[in-house]
Amino acid sequence: MNRSHKGTGWVGIPVGDVTGIGPEVALKAAAMEAAQDAVKYLFIGDETWLNRQNVRTGLKLPLQPFVGYAAEGRFFIHDPLGNTLPDQLTIAAPEAALAAVEWLRDGAVRCLKGELDAIVTAPVNKESIIRAGHNGFVGQTEMLSQLAGTQKTAMMLLGQDERRRWLRVALATVHMALRCVPENLTRERVFLTIERAVQSCSDLGLSQARIAVAGLNPHAGEGGEFGDEETTVIGPAVEDARKRGWDVEGALSGDTVFHHALHGRYDVVVAMYHDQGLAPLKAVAFDTGVNWTLGLPFIRTSPDHGTAYNLAGHDKANPSSMRAAIRLAKLLAAKKAN
Repeated sequence: MNRSHKGTGWVGIPVGDVTGIGPEVALKAAAMEAAQDAVKYLFIGDETWLNRQNVRTGLKLPLQPFVGYAAEGRFFIHDPLGNTLPDQLTIAAPEAALAAVEWLRDGAVRCLKGELDAIVTAPVNKESIIRAGHNGFVGQTEMLSQLAGTQKTAMMLLGQDERRRWLRVALATVHMALRCVPENLTRERVFLTIERAVQSCSDLGLSQARIAVAGLNPHAGEGGEFGDEETTVIGPAVEDARKRGWDVEGALSGDTVFHHALHGRYDVVVAMYHDQGLAPLKAVAFDTGVNWTLGLPFIRTSPDHGTAYNLAGHDKANPSSMRAAIRLAKLLAAKKAN
């Protein structure tokens, strides 16, 4: 971990929508990981809701109010809103949605100030946030990019199958209607995603950075029969990347490229749109997939699932993805420090 700032060895966890499973998986995952590290965890959220969840799960973590980075202990709660949430809330309540946004903002600001080594963000619900009044909210990735003052970010999803084979997918476009993808898929955007994918391999300490770039259309356009984005947008971006000396192939047919990546031929696949990349990733690592934002000036990971309102309050949520997200954040922070 980074030893240069006042937040030495700290991971921040904005706990997301409290009417979902965010607080539950955050506490469970941190408890599991804490047995293997000396990290201090800052849960950014409502103290009453977190303490109640701590009792309900039987974890009995020694949670304490955050008073400063020099405090003794390992598990702390900070609520920048002053613990204002009602004791009872309906599912997807606007109060919970708005609070989740402010907790996310607080975690990002602390990272930008160098007070935290990383943040691991618990799930929020986009629809709830928009209905609560944040009409411009697109997603946590986009909000964090805006707070950091950069548009040069990319979303990566990564996970292992039961045989411990990795699949890593970087997305050229993210949260938009499928009909909007072609007009937003530019040569510059594809190149940026390739660039971020190459850098991710270095950040992970991989010995190679073999990047496969998927086509947009079936069979990568079939020579222009099903569309020309492969020849007018994706292919030129791949050539730009090769001129940098990077090991990049594409455009490759989306119906086979993930198979080859899973079997070790490629280190990262650059997918053209959200479901093209997430469908195979979730088929491979549904419970352990991690979302990693590439290109931010700080480390941010998150579990690859949503708020799961149907599971909230029943102590049945699987913390595996959240635990994997914490583990990746710690790995990246350690490599960054070294």
